[in-house]
Amino acid sequence: MHDQAIREALDAHWQASADGDLDAEHRIYADDAICDYPQSGERILGRANLQALRGAHPARPSGFDVRRMQGSGNLWITEYTIHYDDRVAFTVSIMEFRHGKVVHETQYFSEPFAAPAWRSRWVQIVS
Repeated sequence: MHDQAIREALDAHWQASADGDLDAEHRIYADDAICDYPQSGERILGRANLQALRGAHPARPSGFDVRRMQGSGNLWITEYTIHYDDRVAFTVSIMEFRHGKVVHETQYFSEPFAAPAWRSRWVQIVS
C-alpha cells in the first residue's frame, strides 16, 4: 500500500473516530492488531477487543481535532486532541501497517498543564 492510500485510510479512520462510528473507525485494524497504552501499562489484543473497549468508554468525545499526521511506508504518527465535556486529552498515535492494515498502535495521552512562570522569557504561548 503506498503512502497516499494509507493517508486516505487514516483520514477516514480519524473522521470516523470524530463521528463516533465504531465500525468505520476500526476497519483500519488487522484482526490481530495490538494497541498499547504505555502510560497505564495496558495492551489490547485484537481489533474486536479494541472496538469493544472504545465502545464502552464512559465519556463520549464532544470534539476531535487532528493537529498533524506524518508518515511514510509502514510507520505513521498522528498528533490530535480529544475533547470531552470537561477536559481535553492531547494524544499521539503511532501506527505500524502491514498489508494496508494497522498491526500495532501505541497511544500516548496527556492532559494540559499551565506553563510555569520561570520559563516565560523564552517561550511564546500558542493555542
